[in-house]
Amino acid sequence: MKKPCFSEELFLSLLNAASEEEASRILENYSTNDPRLSWHSMGGNENNFGIIENQQSSPIGALIEKITNAIDAILIKKCLQADINPKSNAAPKSMAQAIEKFFQPTFKNWHLNVLRRQQAESIQILAFGSTKRPCILIYDDGEGQNPIDFERTFLSLLRGNKNEIPFVQGKYNMGGTGAIVFCGHNRYQLIGSKRFNGETDFGFTLVRKHPLTREEEGTRKNTWYEYLKIDGTIPSFQITDLDIGLTNRKFVTGTIIKLFDYDLPVGTRGALPQEPRRAIDQYLFEPALPVYLVDTKERYPNNRVLQIDCFGLKRRLEGENKYIEKTFSIASEEHDIGKLKITCYVFRSKVDGQSAKETKDNVEREFFHDSMAVLFSLNGQVHGHFTSEFITRALEMQLLKHHLLIHVDCTALNYGFRNELFMASRDRLKAGDETNMLRKRVAAILRKSELLEIYNQRKNAITVEGGDTQDLLKAFSKNLPFNKDLMRLLNQTFKIEQSGDDNKLKPEAQKPKIQKIREPFNPTRYPSFFKLRKKDDHTLISIPQGEEKIVQFSTDVEDNYFDRVDDPGTLQIAILRFKRNAVLGGNNAGPADDPSTLLDIRKSSPKDGTIRIGFGVTNGLRTGDEIEVQAVLGGPEDFECRFWVKIVEPTAKPKDVEKPQKQEEPPMGLPNYVLVYHERPPEQPNVKIWADIEAAGIQMDWPVVMHPFVENEQLNAIYINMDSSVLRNYKSRLGNLSPEQAAVADKRYISSVYFHTVFLYSITKNRQYEMKKAGLDTDLSDYLRDVFSSPYSDFLLNFGMDQLIQSLSD
Repeated sequence: MKKPCFSEELFLSLLNAASEEEASRILENYSTNDPRLSWHSMGGNENNFGIIENQQSSPIGALIEKITNAIDAILIKKCLQADINPKSNAAPKSMAQAIEKFFQPTFKNWHLNVLRRQQAESIQILAFGSTKRPCILIYDDGEGQNPIDFERTFLSLLRGNKNEIPFVQGKYNMGGTGAIVFCGHNRYQLIGSKRFNGETDFGFTLVRKHPLTREEEGTRKNTWYEYLKIDGTIPSFQITDLDIGLTNRKFVTGTIIKLFDYDLPVGTRGALPQEPRRAIDQYLFEPALPVYLVDTKERYPNNRVLQIDCFGLKRRLEGENKYIEKTFSIASEEHDIGKLKITCYVFRSKVDGQSAKETKDNVEREFFHDSMAVLFSLNGQVHGHFTSEFITRALEMQLLKHHLLIHVDCTALNYGFRNELFMASRDRLKAGDETNMLRKRVAAILRKSELLEIYNQRKNAITVEGGDTQDLLKAFSKNLPFNKDLMRLLNQTFKIEQSGDDNKLKPEAQKPKIQKIREPFNPTRYPSFFKLRKKDDHTLISIPQGEEKIVQFSTDVEDNYFDRVDDPGTLQIAILRFKRNAVLGGNNAGPADDPSTLLDIRKSSPKDGTIRIGFGVTNGLRTGDEIEVQAVLGGPEDFECRFWVKIVEPTAKPKDVEKPQKQEEPPMGLPNYVLVYHERPPEQPNVKIWADIEAAGIQMDWPVVMHPFVENEQLNAIYINMDSSVLRNYKSRLGNLSPEQAAVADKRYISSVYFHTVFLYSITKNRQYEMKKAGLDTDLSDYLRDVFSSPYSDFLLNFGMDQLIQSLSD
């Protein structure tokens, strides 16, 4: 057997090391007084510390960059194998085009397990060593690098090697170094690669943080990052193949990168196919290529699933997912920011006999890594996110904060606008005007979408006339001392009615709505027709200048036609002719134009046989202008609709009447309280039970005392659990109670919970506290709910409030 050369022996020793500590011992044995080994600063710059240290803010985000680089390497290899210069005009113009060109026809069948796994094995992530800080190995069979090119590829900084390749994600040449800072104390990263054509040797190097000497510690503020050379060059040796533990293959060409003692966050530690996979899926929402995750029996001997393919959160959401209640999308084309696609995933409140809490916990664990509720992506990779704060504050849809995931595809936004949204690290949004504008646009679009209908359905399920708050208030203010101060506090937040009940609906407001009976809709997988829906036969649609109009089309296709993973459909809008107002410039038909320069367009998913398209008039049109528009519903057979749009005078507004100076909006009245029971009492058939409000997404169980419903930053209602363990334990300690005594105990419980909730809400709101939990933004309703844990509620029932109890029992 051929004896390995010095370089090969060192590489294999480092490759097989199970920890940073072991790698340090190996390095020390090889490098002590050995003049052949030398270290050189990355990028040729000893001031590289700031560049490398200030990239991704999380280990998962940095690991995603490694996977993204692997995808890029495979696409570039495919392009070169097709004898196409990746930087030429003949190369694909986008990542989607590259997949369609280089993976035809197999990519359409990656929804099949066998074919998807075969492709996934081209990018493998392996873990071994410690369960807390494992060594992570990333492999790809992409283009690979010649050892002589390492210093201008793997080891360079800010060279922009991919900046002229339009179909890959990378451009800054920084992502490859982002993971180093999460590699143990010494920051070891082992890099090995061989060019895909097999004409070069296998090269490798080791990256580390330079260990400062005592003399250097006294003269330098920071250290730097450096890489290993042997005899003044990148070490290399000949190979046919290497057995590095890959599934179904050996390493022949491509790249391998080993991250020593990688600091995975606590919530993502575990076997790769479980917790880390969920985090990877979240960041790689819709990757161009699948990835294969491999763990070992040595790390997790009792784990049954140690290998699995990973293909993004989108596939898991849109497959056979029992947790999903509704999926819909809106494609928006706006003249000032470009094209945007927003997809909403609404989760069920309860699934398969699980409680509302169990369902919520499972949904959050599976689909909401790191509280990421609104995902902003480019080419399928998430570059930034909002938490559920966006749902409660921007959308004002409190009941959906744990049950709504929003994906915003920013790939087709205008280049200039898009570049101002994301940091170069590709893991967070910039805090700037563009981000604020995007937030407002997304919120405005969703508030006009079918999401509002879904939210109102849940809200209506819990809406009920509450208890008499005025009676509670009278007893409270009559019997408690220092009531003036307390009433002043309440009046700062709520409008206190001294008589009557302003909360009750007037009789005329209670007229039942007439429900229209609809014929059952029987959807088809592919459309068989697509028609403009109008009351008359005319195909001219008038849109007032500066306004938006919704145009409806009839079809028979299923609701998820645009959003399904397998063979989705399309809806294309084009302008065929443009007639300028004769008075302002002639009426001859003009050529087709880019729709987004003349019209803002919003296309919604089909819903029960109806497709809605919103048309907004831009500054490029004037009153009297006419446009011929073509809408094509694509599929196995395309269906076309043509119609004319005419710009008319703006809608007349009421004449301005001198109004008195606007005063600050008065506070709302006291919130209702709603009593909620585990089961419906026979004598009270109309009361709410746990199941009623859990269907709307509000958790109610034995430990829960109350749930405050805060909407639009107002406390609208307090749902009080009349079967909480706190109330039951309180009554049991009182002994055998008569019906009258039990009623008094209930009143004490209701009063204590209600008024303490009202006062805590008033104080917190008036003092303008900001809510955070475990470092993350939370909202006032969660805070109030948590405060009413069993110990606090027990305290309320067992200490004080005697005067109030006496007044209620009179």
